[in-house]
Amino acid sequence: MAERLCVECVIEDERWRGALGEDVQAFAARVLGRAGAAEAITGAVTALFADDARLAALKGQFLGVQEATNVLAFPAAHGAPDYLGDIALARETIEAEAARQGKRVDQHAAHLLVHGFLHLLGYDHDDDGAAARMEAREREILAVMGWPDPYAEDREQ
Repeated sequence: MAERLCVECVIEDERWRGALGEDVQAFAARVLGRAGAAEAITGAVTALFADDARLAALKGQFLGVQEATNVLAFPAAHGAPDYLGDIALARETIEAEAARQGKRVDQHAAHLLVHGFLHLLGYDHDDDGAAARMEAREREILAVMGWPDPYAEDREQ
């Protein structure tokens, strides 16, 4: 197995700095680094920590739907050796979902980073079988990191 995953963070919404309980770069490098190791993948990933408005604009630009979402993943073009792509997270949506589901923000953000990372590798959830495979892999990767099952029944706060 080759060395490791290189993670670059772009922090557009400074409120992320307090939302994760640790340095944003360290958080993203730890989560994505372990996901890369679990998948035996090396290369580079950029993680964008933004707000709802930015993700709505990206979703509108690239998917034709102008609405906020929690995570977007943009796999790199085939001609980009060792660059896997970009993952973008929306702070307000993630915080609201975490609160509704009785999860900590860092737990939910870690899950969505892993979810986005798997999209970069070609995983998807377009049908029930693909969704089951992707969710199982997310559970396995997060369990290795000591994170709870993200698909466990929503917990009350």
